[in-house]
Amino acid sequence: MSLAGNNCYPEPPETRNAQGELRRVGFELEFSGVTLEDAVTAVSDALKAKTKSATAAETVLEVGDLGDFIVELDWDYLKRKAAEEDPEIDESGWLEFMSQTAALLVPVEVVCPPIPLDRLELLDPMIAALRQAGAVGTEESLLAAYGVHINSEIPRLDSATLHRYLRAYALLQWWLVEAHDVDPTRKLSPYIDLYPEAYLMQVLTCDAPDMAQLFDDYLEHNATRNRALDLLPLLKEIDPGRIEREIDDPRVKARPTFHYRLPNCRIERENWSLASSWNTWLVVERLAARDDDLQHLAAEFEQAQRPLLGVNRKEWVQRMQVWLIDRGLV
Repeated sequence: MSLAGNNCYPEPPETRNAQGELRRVGFELEFSGVTLEDAVTAVSDALKAKTKSATAAETVLEVGDLGDFIVELDWDYLKRKAAEEDPEIDESGWLEFMSQTAALLVPVEVVCPPIPLDRLELLDPMIAALRQAGAVGTEESLLAAYGVHINSEIPRLDSATLHRYLRAYALLQWWLVEAHDVDPTRKLSPYIDLYPEAYLMQVLTCDAPDMAQLFDDYLEHNATRNRALDLLPLLKEIDPGRIEREIDDPRVKARPTFHYRLPNCRIERENWSLASSWNTWLVVERLAARDDDLQHLAAEFEQAQRPLLGVNRKEWVQRMQVWLIDRGLV
């Protein structure tokens, strides 16, 4: 199936997974400016959803054949208390008060289910409704840490495919920070640290590693959720036992997707949509499909290495910008 007619959310080069099904993409959206109740109303009205379950900190909305959307306060303590359903606390109205107050201090988050590539535009009315309700994003928040996460399904769970994507991302990592215009305060916040240059070099100079080597290298340099491209959920999907042994964190959930956290949320801007973040991620998808270019650029990155100093980041970003424009990838 061609997705060429979907101008807002263009197709990646590889549209099918190993089962021949259309790949899926999930989004997570953080914002403030509205209460949880108002956010639930906006999402429910825009997507014609039905409430499946609700606490003072989280509501699950069922949206036809798309699946369950979660609207929640991104505050672990409040969510735990709400889930405990302590009658005394609940009767005092404390949870409801904290839910309303938290909207001023912590983000509300909408977690979308995995959606087929040819249906991503169905999310646009939700964004418009949240904006109309008063949602604001990165630039308007006191902490400026709100973002968009993209969970793009990997085409195949094999080492060759994973290595191609890792190489593409390694070559583009610094460029992506500039392309997204990542807010300076967000750069200091948890969960969007970049891969260390030693790991970039390992990925780019290692030809045809098997899955065990990919695990070894990643966990040596990135045994943390604090990465702009967090591969722990994907690696747990491939080998749950190893990740559970080496990463003691129940928040790492297995799923066959990349977990990409770099984009800002600019929901308060007219005409902004999730397509903005998706279109920038697509550059990684496009480069990952070009084996010869990956090989050539990897060699160029290695040659740019300077003793003790490493690769000049500014020069590499400029090099990639020119190269991407020349190849029509941006």
